[in-house]
Amino acid sequence: MADEAVERRAGRRPSIRLRIVAAAVAVVAVALGVGAATLVWTLERMLQASVAEQLADELDALAQGVDEGTIQTAALVQRDDDVLVALRSPTSVVVNTDAAAALPVPEGRAPVTATVDGERFVVVAAEVDAGTIVVARSLAPVDDAARSATALLAVAVPLAVILVATVVWIVVDRALAHVDRMRAQVDDIDATGLDRRIETTSRGDELDRLAATMNRMLDRIEADARSRRRFVSDASHELRSPLASMRQFAELARAHPDAVRPDELTDVVLQEGERMHGIVEALLLLARLDERGAASGQRQPVDLDDLALAEVARVRALGRAAVGAAVRAAPVEGDARLLGLACRNLVDNALRHARDRIALGSGVRDGRAMLWVDDDGAGVPVEERERVFERFVRLDEARARDDGGAGLGLAIARQVARAYGGDAWVTDAPLGGARFVLELPAARDAERGA
Repeated sequence: MADEAVERRAGRRPSIRLRIVAAAVAVVAVALGVGAATLVWTLERMLQASVAEQLADELDALAQGVDEGTIQTAALVQRDDDVLVALRSPTSVVVNTDAAAALPVPEGRAPVTATVDGERFVVVAAEVDAGTIVVARSLAPVDDAARSATALLAVAVPLAVILVATVVWIVVDRALAHVDRMRAQVDDIDATGLDRRIETTSRGDELDRLAATMNRMLDRIEADARSRRRFVSDASHELRSPLASMRQFAELARAHPDAVRPDELTDVVLQEGERMHGIVEALLLLARLDERGAASGQRQPVDLDDLALAEVARVRALGRAAVGAAVRAAPVEGDARLLGLACRNLVDNALRHARDRIALGSGVRDGRAMLWVDDDGAGVPVEERERVFERFVRLDEARARDDGGAGLGLAIARQVARAYGGDAWVTDAPLGGARFVLELPAARDAERGA
């Protein structure tokens, strides 16, 4: 239902391809539009400044000629070129054309723009002995150039936007085509095809890295699925064994009442029932730890050295093996019940594999609190040191079964340690066998030491 809702929402929204192209086109259109307007404005100002500079040079020449007498008033007013000239004196105004009479008189030498008979002019003025000379030149060529540039850019900018949109669409389409293939491949993977992987292009780009990430995710899913199938199979096997024992004794007692005493049948039922109860409890605990992690237990101050000493006392009371202890303070934070169970599982594992002796120790090193259990047994081969922490794994099958072990104790110990930010691992022991270590973050007030 959630996937269908996502697809319905996706159907109502534009595609990523369209949104990317639209965003690119909008940005390019705005940038080109602003650039075109700036270009036309700059071109117009530059041309107008050039006209004003030429007109100022011409005004200087006229003013000098009038003052020096080389240019007479009659010759001045007879100019019929594209420059408007007006000589204003206190008593009269002499112009070379009627339009010149309408020219304004700028203040100072700075050019001004004026409109005469609907046409724009640049106007400059200078003082002479006879009065004030005002000259003006039409800006029609400048306006024509600006209009031509505007028309050219009005065609070029849309073409550039269309070109950019086409290129972006092709690039995005090619990029997203690989995403679509990846999506289709992932969509086709179900529980029966977890061994399938996403194809990569070996280009090393973002899409290849995404495909590699998805393949690693599929690796984890496949490994988890295999682990769960193996877990279910092993759990079924472990539960079937005590059920088969109880059923066999019950059938034997019904077929041959004289051959099986009631107390024998009761002992078998109680023993196998206790074994089943232990397996079920262990499975439930592992399920809770898998589901909630550290949230499955309260966090409170716990001393690993106290747990070690309690186990030493228990082993001595059992009398199954000689036990030594070299404990130092190792405070941590966690659930005392779960940590105690993890410690007991390590000790019980050592008792099953020890010949005559085990040893417990604890301490803090580099901010990590550790509790370890040594035995003088055969040890654990290097290549098996990770596998022994998997569920239902027993390297000594017959011995573990005789002692009622189900291969869950070490898995529980590691899961409890990881739930509180630690781990469990195995190495060689000074006694000659295996050393199983429970490692956790030390409490903040822990003393540093070996």
